[in-house]
Amino acid sequence: MTRVQVRRDYADGRFGQMHYRIARPQHDSGKPPLLCFHMSPNSGRIYNTFIGAMGADRVAVAPDTPGFGDSDPPSLPPGIEDFAAAIGDLMDQLKLRQVDVMGYHTGSETCVALALARPQQVRKLILTSAPIFSAEELAEHRNRYAHEPLSEDGSHLVKKWKGHLFWCGPGKTREMLGEEFNDAIRNPMISWWGHNAAFNYDMAGQMPKVTQPMLVLNPDDDLYTHTLRAEGKMQRGRILHLKGWGHGYLNVHTDEAAKIVRGFLDGEG
Repeated sequence: MTRVQVRRDYADGRFGQMHYRIARPQHDSGKPPLLCFHMSPNSGRIYNTFIGAMGADRVAVAPDTPGFGDSDPPSLPPGIEDFAAAIGDLMDQLKLRQVDVMGYHTGSETCVALALARPQQVRKLILTSAPIFSAEELAEHRNRYAHEPLSEDGSHLVKKWKGHLFWCGPGKTREMLGEEFNDAIRNPMISWWGHNAAFNYDMAGQMPKVTQPMLVLNPDDDLYTHTLRAEGKMQRGRILHLKGWGHGYLNVHTDEAAKIVRGFLDGEG
């Protein structure tokens, strides 16, 4: 599959500078740009190879949400709506009139919030996981992903590394894992903000309000079962099980993933 060069740049937004990666085709195809939102705590780096493939026939952008990667943080812990508003600032700066959006875990919730905030500009949504949590699960997740003090002996890093390693998908190399791990630990005092925003967002209540076409990709990862509960909560959507794929699939199965995404975005459904 054809790949194009991915470049990096900054835009000004309500929380300061927002860092983003962008891939552009050689010729304008007239297709809406694709905006890709990462999971927490991470950065747009997870889409680097993927947007290089998608950028062959449309503009593809992967921003670092506020407080992650190289984007400036808000002064207070943000909510999912704050992430969506910051993405809206980026859309305005780049003069993007209509877009398709793709999200991964926390980024999936950002897609939903952006689609509701800008229904005339967001055309289609692709979500990697669309978790619906029970009250008990939310309490457990909030406790598991709460801010953890930095240990003197670095044991907090070992604990986090083992967690990443446990959910490492098939074919994902240690080098890929290392890059993501670096992003996960780079802002240790606020890295929990993304999970906090995700667990405070009412996905079950907001998802049914989305009127745009939606494709939910459900790989075999830690949110597989929670995502099955999204069935019946979409006005115009469906769930596609990515059997045997896990975290890292955007790098391991780049061409196949791009084919699935492109087929949905370019189709009539």
